Amino acid sequence: MPRDIRLHGVTDNQIEYSLIAAGADIHRRFFFNVDEAGDGSIRVFSPSNEFILSQDGIKHRGNGGSFCEYMFGVDQPLADQAKNDVINRLVMYGATYDKTNGGLVFSDRTDGSLSFEKMFFDGNAICNYFFFVNASTISGSLQEQQEYLLKLLGKAIKRSPAAGLGHDNVIIEEALLILDNPNSQFFLFKLVNRKHQEYHKLFESLYLKNKKIADDDFSALSAIAGMHGIDRYQQERIRIDVMYKHPDNKRIVDEYKNILISCNRKGEINRLENARLTRLKTLSVRNKIPGALFYTLDEMLKKDKKIVVLEESEYISETRQIMEGLFLTEHQIENSINREDMLKLLFAKKKAAENRDHVFEEVLLDASKLCDEKIRDGADASLLDGFSYLITFFDRYDSTSSIVNQLGFMENVRVSEEMLRSLLGNKQEFDRLKPGLFEELFIAGITDNKYLGKYGRKKLDALVSGLKQIEEKQMTTAQLLAMLLALDEEERTYLTVLEHVRERIRNFYSKFSTKTDQELLKAEITDELNHKKIVFGGIPEHLFLETILTIKKEAVYLHSLLPEIIGNRDIALREDFLENSGLDRFYVEELEREYFELNELDMDDLYQIRKGLN
Repeated sequence: MPRDIRLHGVTDNQIEYSLIAAGADIHRRFFFNVDEAGDGSIRVFSPSNEFILSQDGIKHRGNGGSFCEYMFGVDQPLADQAKNDVINRLVMYGATYDKTNGGLVFSDRTDGSLSFEKMFFDGNAICNYFFFVNASTISGSLQEQQEYLLKLLGKAIKRSPAAGLGHDNVIIEEALLILDNPNSQFFLFKLVNRKHQEYHKLFESLYLKNKKIADDDFSALSAIAGMHGIDRYQQERIRIDVMYKHPDNKRIVDEYKNILISCNRKGEINRLENARLTRLKTLSVRNKIPGALFYTLDEMLKKDKKIVVLEESEYISETRQIMEGLFLTEHQIENSINREDMLKLLFAKKKAAENRDHVFEEVLLDASKLCDEKIRDGADASLLDGFSYLITFFDRYDSTSSIVNQLGFMENVRVSEEMLRSLLGNKQEFDRLKPGLFEELFIAGITDNKYLGKYGRKKLDALVSGLKQIEEKQMTTAQLLAMLLALDEEERTYLTVLEHVRERIRNFYSKFSTKTDQELLKAEITDELNHKKIVFGGIPEHLFLETILTIKKEAVYLHSLLPEIIGNRDIALREDFLENSGLDRFYVEELEREYFELNELDMDDLYQIRKGLN
């Protein structure tokens, strides 16, 4: 026998309706009439219940209510948002929300009316359902009936995907199964706005192709909206809902929503949560997810919530965002470290090293511990792969930075061919991330450092030039090693000669300006160094002359310029001398310290002079 009877049609203003009566002996019941003499309205009824469909809207009386699939961005109770399986909006006639007690209050006043315009504005823009029930088990006052129906059907209706899919038969079967009464009837009314539906279908088909709308396609959408008189708000609602339901978008947006809901309940957003939210927005840009999806959630859930921010540098905040992104709870989210992320992390590491900021390493350590915990608890192995990729680059960074800094700032550094091969391999990996990254990370900052000495600069210039020539097959690592060792030997000889010349002048010579004095001094120093087996053979002329020039510059600074700098607090004069003299800044600062101690001057004055410079 028939289980249901349906009335199907379309109103003059393009509202498609399906009025369905289902249940026991439904074919034996008289349950509807049409006002053919009047406005053509259709009335569906059962004892104490009725639903009237007219050209402008609906009227209802008795038990029941309405439901529809939630559209993304509509006002939604926080309790519903927090439950991922709640996907439908349910409104029971005569029920209101009591803000004081946080619950629903029912009354016997369940009759009402609703225009189509308001129905598709407050509910779903495409499809809305209404229902009432006739059963012997549902009795008492309307208030009691409504409370009973909510307890009986509410959970299933709010979670049924059939509403969004438009599967009327499934909705009816689910309801009758729950009613579990052979004599019950379930009356379902489905209303579809065909104008909105046409706009929705076109936008959905266009967006799902490549997650964007071409100008020509947008013109077609605008034409449909204009033809049907669809206002801008409804157009935006429909577009946002379609974009949200794209699987790639939904995973990221839902994770963003879950974090915001958790923060909303606490009343604040802490630093880590803010980092995760920012990271998800970054992922959204990568995945071409419209920002409107996040703005909508921010407006609903983030508004007026206190963001707890501890003072920290921008590069640390960026590091937190990227590291937090590795551990997003939705496993389907593509959250791997990409090229752009790796560049940000490397520059953050560089900045942290320059600022002696240990927070960067603390963030990395926390992430490492969390990674270990998640792998231990059964997380996907791809998490470990992603973290290993990151750590490998950081190890390359530490190794490269250590070698480059030793060459630049340490004397008598012994370089090996193996070290150069490692450096070359690291350089190629960094430059593969971004052309010129090696020099940007490790060379540019050092060459601008005021404490870089002349031999440190020579060695770095030789290194950069040599590595480039090796890549171009114009030099071998052995040849580069020979160049660096020669510079190292020259530096060692220069420093040794300089030390001995200073000592000799301090103890035996008051003058060394004439050529004769210099030749005599050179001969004595050569004999002394040969005797001590520090230098074998003669001292290169250019090195000896360079030591004499250095000592003259030091004397000028100590006896003429430094007293003037101290007396006039002339920081510019000091800087001009250090910039143009070519003297080692470390050694000059040591001379200044000795001068202040010898003359019993206030060391704070020296620190102030240096502070003004540095």
